[in-house]
Amino acid sequence: MDQKLQVAGTQSQLEMGSLAASGSSHEFEDESLFSPESVIQKMQLGHISDYGSAPGGFQPGGSKMGKNVVYKSIKTVVFSNKLNLLIAFGPLTILVHILTGHNGLVFLLSLLGIIPLAERLGYATEQLAMYTGPTVGGLLNATFGNATELIIAIYALRNGMIRVVQLSLLGSILSNMLLVLGCAFFCGGLVFYRKEQVFNKASAIVNSGLLLMAVMGLLFPAVLHFTHTEVHYGKSELALSRFSSCIMLGVYAAYLFFQLKSRKDPYIPLSEDESQNRENEGENDETPEIGKWESVIWLLIMTAWISVLSEYLVDAIEGTSHAWNIPIAFIGVILLPIVGNAAEHAGAIMFAMKDKLDISLGVAIGSSTQISMFGIPFCVVVGWIMGKPMDLNFQLFETATLFITVIVVAFFLQEGSSNYFKGLMLILCYVIVAASFFVHEDPPPEKSLTP
Repeated sequence: MDQKLQVAGTQSQLEMGSLAASGSSHEFEDESLFSPESVIQKMQLGHISDYGSAPGGFQPGGSKMGKNVVYKSIKTVVFSNKLNLLIAFGPLTILVHILTGHNGLVFLLSLLGIIPLAERLGYATEQLAMYTGPTVGGLLNATFGNATELIIAIYALRNGMIRVVQLSLLGSILSNMLLVLGCAFFCGGLVFYRKEQVFNKASAIVNSGLLLMAVMGLLFPAVLHFTHTEVHYGKSELALSRFSSCIMLGVYAAYLFFQLKSRKDPYIPLSEDESQNRENEGENDETPEIGKWESVIWLLIMTAWISVLSEYLVDAIEGTSHAWNIPIAFIGVILLPIVGNAAEHAGAIMFAMKDKLDISLGVAIGSSTQISMFGIPFCVVVGWIMGKPMDLNFQLFETATLFITVIVVAFFLQEGSSNYFKGLMLILCYVIVAASFFVHEDPPPEKSLTP
């Protein structure tokens, strides 16, 4: 009680001093400032600002504040987008799987359920990028976007589904390089059709070089197998794959160090004039809608829920192939990566439409680089640990498709600029790839290399 009176007296002197300095016109109105409720509130705010948390006597106010923060965060992330109505298909997928077990229906429902989650994953990453900067933000978007593919790959490896792992990872690279990047160029070009969008050409060249190195790693085991020039048939190809995978993992670690430590902000948008620089700075000066740790928590929640639905999606692939009369190769290379890359797809388009094309490039091409230089070699090493013969022989048709795709994308990136026509061409290239895999028959398991 004495402490309250002392605080009230101190506050009274401060308030009266400020009144004397500003005039006495509101002398009687300020008496309401010294009510017991206002004093308690001021003491509570003082304790919170000094010690970071409310003391035991003021926990109810702190818990109420925490509830308001949670409510505001849920309202902002979940209820601010009409696309989130599709989230209901997630629990419906599990229910249909338990009650009916219809593979085609489970596949479709899980497909619809993952789409809004992936879009929200891109939103949460964009919010986190405002705290971490564009470089780390682009890497985070690529990492969280590829988490689903890696979880699916490990799950499939454990069940001996090596071909599914190869096709899904290959499809993820093709989808990111052609569809995701093409849609980002196309949408960004339509929004900013009066000017040509530019990006950091140096970063694009580095990523193109890494992708060409990944093609080299996949090409040699396939050529070695189909030319029958192995020193030890059935063993040399697998040994080469494991050795190349270790080298690729080392190169990717060096790339991360180079990107995060050696260079400063490689994704800063390029400008030709000082006025353009000022405009870009004004546009990029945005305030985040949710806090940093809120963004991290939402990223973890969305990633976990996407992984759960992706497991149902993968388990229903074979049944869906028979029910819909669609080749498994088409489902693995085209349909499955479209869902897995929905986070990158949404994020890259959002960034491109805000004229942050460097971040879009870091998401799309960075994700392809991460899958090719980390995801695929990582799965080879994990298969090595599990005793599974996972190798880098993706067959000639798939390897040739990847090689041509990397060449085409590298050609589009060499100028350091983009427009909607370039995006349209990349999208149509993906349509050609999709049609090719629709008429492509995957070789039977008996023809695959086994140790």
